[in-house]
Amino acid sequence: MATVLNESNRKFSAKGSYLYTFACHENERELCMLELEVLLRHASEIHSISGAYVRSAINIPPGRSPFIRGRLEVSAEVDSISELLPFASEIELLPEETFKVVCLKEGDDTPDYESARKLERQVGMCIQGKAQMKEPKVTFGLIHAGGKWILGRWTEADRSWQNRRNKPQNYSTGFGVTLARSLVNIAVPEIQGHRLLDPCCGMGTVVIEAMSMGIEARGNDLNPLAVQGARVNLPAYGYDAACITLGDMNDLQGKYDAAVLDMPYNLCSVLPDDEQRAMLTSLRRLTGRAVVVSTEWVENHLLSAGWKVTNYCKVSKGTFIRHIWLCT
Repeated sequence: MATVLNESNRKFSAKGSYLYTFACHENERELCMLELEVLLRHASEIHSISGAYVRSAINIPPGRSPFIRGRLEVSAEVDSISELLPFASEIELLPEETFKVVCLKEGDDTPDYESARKLERQVGMCIQGKAQMKEPKVTFGLIHAGGKWILGRWTEADRSWQNRRNKPQNYSTGFGVTLARSLVNIAVPEIQGHRLLDPCCGMGTVVIEAMSMGIEARGNDLNPLAVQGARVNLPAYGYDAACITLGDMNDLQGKYDAAVLDMPYNLCSVLPDDEQRAMLTSLRRLTGRAVVVSTEWVENHLLSAGWKVTNYCKVSKGTFIRHIWLCT
């Protein structure tokens, strides 16, 4: 979504675009890149080495992703701070709206602490309204990215999902909330009217994260203890446990817009190839889009079940590696 600037449109040409800043652990970098690519759909180049930002025409709540730190609704994009000041003076706030300006830590050639505070004061002095450093009604973000100075309304990501890290019922090898949330985003980039299936749901982490985003979700598991745990976890966060069923995923019926399948595994044994292929074939019958997670390399089984692999990444924790395929 490159913005072409000239003298006649330089000031307002960037309107309607968004800049997202993000952060991730090195072990989750591939997952983060895949999620951003899917969520923001053919966004501009993802600057992940130093700047940690990405531009897109897609508007999503920044708290939806576990990696996005905030969203800048771009209002002006110019070559220098001096060109930005006239725009800042034209900003209109409601009488009851207080504001502050923050110089974002991401971007190119990030200014040092003193320079950042000076820039905030310089831009803030031009905005007509009452400045308030603590809990302002409106926050404006300022960033140097792509060789331009960019100003716009800044929204911090809602991190309340982190409160679900310690669920009432859990087990050590289950999905963490960060991974579960990201997998849901990859499976269901557009929320409205979409239904998600987790046919081997374990303790229900994927189902809970999907529901927290407003996605209709169903969970199923063959293990009665897992189902029991999921039926404890969902009500703990205000969700109906009736969407969790006990049974073999090969017996499931219906159609879903997407699925997240965590292939069963055991540290002491391996699921036979024919059982893996049967699960992936059943998944193909239930949905046309799936995120498949496995500790083993199952791509050949995916292809033989009729899936097309569109993206792949892996997440590691020490020597424990999860392979992740996005399939259609």
